[in-house]
Amino acid sequence: MPEGAKAIRGDIVQGKLVPVEKVRLDNIQLTDLYERLGPTGAEDYISTTMEELAVQLAKLNRACSAGRIAEVQRAANLISILANQIGMQIVARVADDVSGLASRNDGAAFAATVARLGRVGETSLMAVWDLQGLSG
Repeated sequence: MPEGAKAIRGDIVQGKLVPVEKVRLDNIQLTDLYERLGPTGAEDYISTTMEELAVQLAKLNRACSAGRIAEVQRAANLISILANQIGMQIVARVADDVSGLASRNDGAAFAATVARLGRVGETSLMAVWDLQGLSG
């Protein structure tokens, strides 16, 4: 498994397959943040960015449930920017996919990609919290 990758085990829960997502964090990006901002500055920056990512993921889900496509696209675009800033390239890429699919007439692909964004977003946030020693 590549350095920085964290495998999340898939299971069958109540007859449904729960997909496996691999999380990769860009260690170079994180190291660069620590070098530029120092340990305290980098941790503050990463924590603030992660909080905003969590807020935007929730906004995206609410907007998606309400059918507010423009809000979905705005949230997805911001998620992509924020994720790139702290080395979460997979999250950024999936958020870009959500943004692109939001305006197309492919509900199944859109719903699947939104679900994937939720999974990779959550597991990526957990991975960074683990790296920082912030998780319980």
